[in-house]
Amino acid sequence: MSVETPLDRAHAKMQSASDQDAARLGFYERLADAELFLLLTQPPVGEAVEPEIFDLQEHSYVLVFDREDRLSEFTGQISPYVALSGRAVIAMLVDQKLGLGVNLDVAPSQMLLPPEAIGWLSQTLAQTAEEVSLQPMAFYTPSDIPQAVLESLDSKLVSAAGLVKQVWLTSVTYAGDQRGHLLAFIDAVAGAEPALTTAAQEALTFSGIEAGSIDVGFFTSEDKVYKTLSAHGLRFDLPQPEPAVAQNPSAPGRDPAKPPILR
Repeated sequence: MSVETPLDRAHAKMQSASDQDAARLGFYERLADAELFLLLTQPPVGEAVEPEIFDLQEHSYVLVFDREDRLSEFTGQISPYVALSGRAVIAMLVDQKLGLGVNLDVAPSQMLLPPEAIGWLSQTLAQTAEEVSLQPMAFYTPSDIPQAVLESLDSKLVSAAGLVKQVWLTSVTYAGDQRGHLLAFIDAVAGAEPALTTAAQEALTFSGIEAGSIDVGFFTSEDKVYKTLSAHGLRFDLPQPEPAVAQNPSAPGRDPAKPPILR
């Protein structure tokens, strides 16, 4: 019995709502966040990898699978591969003019992403938040947040496990009577701020909502404002992180900022 994966579910949702941008963006978000197994011609050598390249239709493609057994099913034998995040695969391919084949012949989520789609996804993932300095004056319970944004935040913040203790979403009034929405991270691990900000940015981008913004702030549970935040905010339940284990040297592609080098 085959196991349905998050990528399968996102793909099915996209197929059943092909006229809805939110469903399409949701699939690409799952692809970027997923751990993917890239088919290689030989085992990695240092930081360099040599993927199998297939000429399909008008472009050349590398192949990834969201489960190891799916890769083995496709090749019919034990084959070399490397496990990478989806965003690391995208970063690796964008300058190579290569497309991406996903779960070909082994899953309902099979599809081909041509180089143009890889370029678009790379640009979307590269969007950054603008840093501003605003003074919150009052917080309110949020009542006008689109459901698509809430669902996207809920899915995206799963990756925040272990990086922050609490996350609250509130409506806020700033000095000067400017109003907005604030995603408040409480007791974030030192150095995790950029990753958390990126997660919030991508949640909004991939929600399919064209207009609007959400500000991001970092606080501690010792701050005076925390009591007000927690009284009026909508709390996101974060999964509990697994106990830490000793790590081996980083494998190629584990650092999204340093994707593997194509040989």
